[in-house]
Amino acid sequence: MTFRAFIAVEVPVSNELEQFSSAVKDTKAPLKMVNLAKVHITLKFLGDIDESLVPDIEKVIKYAVSGIQPFTMNLKGTGAFPNLNRISVIWAGMENAEALGEIARKIDSGLKPLGLKPEKRKFSPHVTVARVKSSKNKDRLVDTINEFQNTEFGEVPVNKIILKKSVLTPQGPIYSDIVVIHI
Repeated sequence: MTFRAFIAVEVPVSNELEQFSSAVKDTKAPLKMVNLAKVHITLKFLGDIDESLVPDIEKVIKYAVSGIQPFTMNLKGTGAFPNLNRISVIWAGMENAEALGEIARKIDSGLKPLGLKPEKRKFSPHVTVARVKSSKNKDRLVDTINEFQNTEFGEVPVNKIILKKSVLTPQGPIYSDIVVIHI
Protein backbone atom coordinates (compact mmCIF):
# COMPACT_ATOMS: atom_id res chain seq x y z
CA MET A 1 0.00 0.00 0.00
CA THR A 2 1.38 3.44 -0.92
CA PHE A 3 0.60 6.93 0.29
CA ARG A 4 1.69 10.48 -0.62
CA ALA A 5 4.12 11.73 2.02
CA PHE A 6 6.45 14.52 3.08
CA ILE A 7 8.66 15.37 6.06
CA ALA A 8 7.96 18.71 7.70
CA VAL A 9 8.10 21.12 10.62
CA GLU A 10 4.80 22.69 11.67
CA VAL A 11 4.59 26.48 11.84
CA PRO A 12 2.42 28.45 14.28
CA VAL A 13 0.32 31.09 12.55
CA SER A 14 0.78 34.70 13.65
CA ASN A 15 -1.50 37.70 13.08
CA GLU A 16 1.15 39.10 10.73
CA LEU A 17 1.12 35.95 8.58
CA GLU A 18 -2.68 36.12 8.44
CA GLN A 19 -2.43 39.78 7.36
CA PHE A 20 0.01 38.88 4.57
CA SER A 21 -2.21 36.02 3.41
CA SER A 22 -5.25 38.35 3.36
CA ALA A 23 -3.33 41.04 1.46
CA VAL A 24 -2.24 38.47 -1.15
CA LYS A 25 -5.83 37.25 -1.51
CA ASP A 26 -7.08 40.86 -1.83
CA THR A 27 -4.98 41.37 -5.00
CA LYS A 28 -7.73 39.42 -6.83
CA ALA A 29 -5.02 37.50 -8.68
CA PRO A 30 -5.94 33.92 -9.66
CA LEU A 31 -4.57 32.06 -6.65
CA LYS A 32 -4.83 28.83 -4.73
CA MET A 33 -4.45 30.02 -1.13
CA VAL A 34 -2.85 27.74 1.45
CA ASN A 35 -4.97 27.00 4.50
CA LEU A 36 -2.88 28.66 7.23
CA ALA A 37 -4.03 26.05 9.75
CA LYS A 38 -1.95 23.53 7.74
CA VAL A 39 1.10 25.71 7.20
CA HIS A 40 4.48 23.95 7.46
CA ILE A 41 8.06 23.92 6.24
CA THR A 42 8.71 20.95 3.98
CA LEU A 43 12.08 19.34 4.63
CA LYS A 44 11.59 16.65 2.02
CA PHE A 45 8.71 15.84 -0.32
CA LEU A 46 8.66 12.06 -0.74
CA GLY A 47 5.80 11.60 -3.20
CA ASP A 48 4.07 8.22 -3.19
CA ILE A 49 5.91 5.85 -0.86
CA ASP A 50 5.27 2.31 0.25
CA GLU A 51 4.03 1.89 3.85
CA SER A 52 6.82 -0.63 4.42
CA LEU A 53 9.38 2.23 4.22
CA VAL A 54 7.96 4.05 7.28
CA PRO A 55 10.26 2.36 9.89
CA ASP A 56 13.34 3.11 7.76
CA ILE A 57 12.24 6.72 7.18
CA GLU A 58 11.73 7.07 10.93
CA LYS A 59 15.33 5.88 11.51
CA VAL A 60 16.63 8.42 8.97
CA ILE A 61 14.77 11.28 10.72
CA LYS A 62 16.07 10.16 14.13
CA TYR A 63 19.62 10.08 12.74
CA ALA A 64 19.15 13.55 11.17
CA VAL A 65 18.16 15.14 14.50
CA SER A 66 20.61 13.24 16.73
CA GLY A 67 22.75 15.67 18.70
CA ILE A 68 20.53 18.64 17.84
CA GLN A 69 18.75 20.53 20.60
CA PRO A 70 15.34 22.18 20.07
CA PHE A 71 15.83 25.60 18.48
CA THR A 72 13.85 28.59 17.24
CA MET A 73 13.79 30.16 13.79
CA ASN A 74 12.25 33.43 12.69
CA LEU A 75 9.64 33.62 9.97
CA LYS A 76 10.57 36.82 8.15
CA GLY A 77 10.31 38.36 4.72
CA THR A 78 8.40 37.45 1.59
CA GLY A 79 9.15 36.45 -1.95
CA ALA A 80 8.18 34.26 -4.87
CA PHE A 81 9.42 31.19 -6.69
CA PRO A 82 10.93 31.09 -9.20
CA ASN A 83 11.10 34.92 -9.05
CA LEU A 84 8.97 38.09 -9.05
CA ASN A 85 8.86 38.17 -12.87
CA ARG A 86 7.37 34.68 -13.15
CA ILE A 87 5.52 33.97 -9.92
CA SER A 88 4.27 30.46 -9.25
CA VAL A 89 4.59 30.27 -5.45
CA ILE A 90 4.31 33.10 -2.89
CA TRP A 91 6.19 32.47 0.34
CA ALA A 92 7.27 33.81 3.71
CA GLY A 93 10.95 33.18 4.42
CA MET A 94 13.04 31.96 7.34
CA GLU A 95 15.97 33.37 9.32
CA ASN A 96 18.22 31.42 11.70
CA ALA A 97 17.42 28.24 9.78
CA GLU A 98 20.95 26.80 9.49
CA ALA A 99 20.17 23.90 11.85
CA LEU A 100 17.05 23.09 9.84
CA GLY A 101 19.14 23.08 6.66
CA GLU A 102 21.52 20.60 8.27
CA ILE A 103 18.60 18.33 9.25
CA ALA A 104 17.21 18.54 5.70
CA ARG A 105 20.61 17.60 4.19
CA LYS A 106 20.95 14.60 6.51
CA ILE A 107 17.41 13.45 5.70
CA ASP A 108 18.07 13.84 1.98
CA SER A 109 21.27 11.79 2.04
CA GLY A 110 19.82 9.22 4.47
CA LEU A 111 16.85 8.54 2.19
CA LYS A 112 19.01 7.85 -0.89
CA PRO A 113 19.64 4.19 0.03
CA LEU A 114 15.85 3.75 0.27
CA GLY A 115 15.53 4.70 -3.38
CA LEU A 116 14.27 8.23 -2.76
CA LYS A 117 15.98 10.69 -5.07
CA PRO A 118 17.97 13.57 -3.54
CA GLU A 119 16.79 17.13 -4.09
CA LYS A 120 18.24 18.91 -7.10
CA ARG A 121 17.56 22.35 -5.65
CA LYS A 122 19.31 23.82 -2.62
CA PHE A 123 17.15 23.64 0.53
CA SER A 124 15.31 26.95 0.89
CA PRO A 125 13.21 26.98 4.08
CA HIS A 126 9.95 28.81 3.53
CA VAL A 127 6.23 28.70 4.18
CA THR A 128 4.04 28.60 1.07
CA VAL A 129 1.22 31.14 1.35
CA ALA A 130 -0.31 30.80 -2.13
CA ARG A 131 0.16 29.21 -5.54
CA VAL A 132 -0.40 31.45 -8.56
CA LYS A 133 -2.55 30.13 -11.43
CA SER A 134 -1.83 32.87 -14.01
CA SER A 135 -0.12 36.25 -14.40
CA LYS A 136 -3.38 38.24 -14.09
CA ASN A 137 -2.95 41.11 -11.55
CA LYS A 138 0.75 40.22 -11.25
CA ASP A 139 1.69 43.87 -10.56
CA ARG A 140 -0.61 43.97 -7.53
CA LEU A 141 0.91 40.69 -6.30
CA VAL A 142 4.45 42.03 -6.69
CA ASP A 143 3.50 45.23 -4.81
CA THR A 144 2.02 43.16 -1.96
CA ILE A 145 5.05 40.87 -1.76
CA ASN A 146 7.35 43.92 -1.69
CA GLU A 147 5.19 45.63 0.93
CA PHE A 148 5.74 42.70 3.33
CA GLN A 149 9.35 41.89 2.36
CA ASN A 150 10.80 42.98 5.73
CA THR A 151 7.89 41.89 7.92
CA GLU A 152 8.57 39.65 10.90
CA PHE A 153 5.93 36.91 11.06
CA GLY A 154 6.97 35.45 14.41
CA GLU A 155 9.06 32.65 15.84
CA VAL A 156 8.96 29.03 14.76
CA PRO A 157 9.97 26.61 17.53
CA VAL A 158 11.55 23.46 16.13
CA ASN A 159 11.18 20.61 18.59
CA LYS A 160 9.79 17.87 16.36
CA ILE A 161 10.03 16.62 12.80
CA ILE A 162 6.96 14.94 11.32
CA LEU A 163 6.44 12.39 8.57
CA LYS A 164 3.06 13.42 7.16
CA LYS A 165 0.58 11.72 4.91
CA SER A 166 -1.13 13.95 2.36
CA VAL A 167 -4.46 13.05 0.78
CA LEU A 168 -5.42 15.39 -2.04
CA THR A 169 -9.09 16.37 -2.20
CA PRO A 170 -11.00 19.00 -4.23
CA GLN A 171 -11.26 21.03 -0.99
CA GLY A 172 -7.48 20.93 -0.49
CA PRO A 173 -5.02 18.45 1.02
CA ILE A 174 -5.79 16.55 4.21
CA TYR A 175 -2.67 15.94 6.31
CA SER A 176 -2.18 13.35 9.02
CA ASP A 177 0.88 12.61 11.15
CA ILE A 178 2.41 9.18 10.52
CA VAL A 179 5.56 9.54 12.65
CA VAL A 180 6.51 12.34 15.06
CA ILE A 181 10.16 12.53 16.10
CA HIS A 182 10.87 14.86 19.03
CA ILE A 183 14.19 16.67 19.08
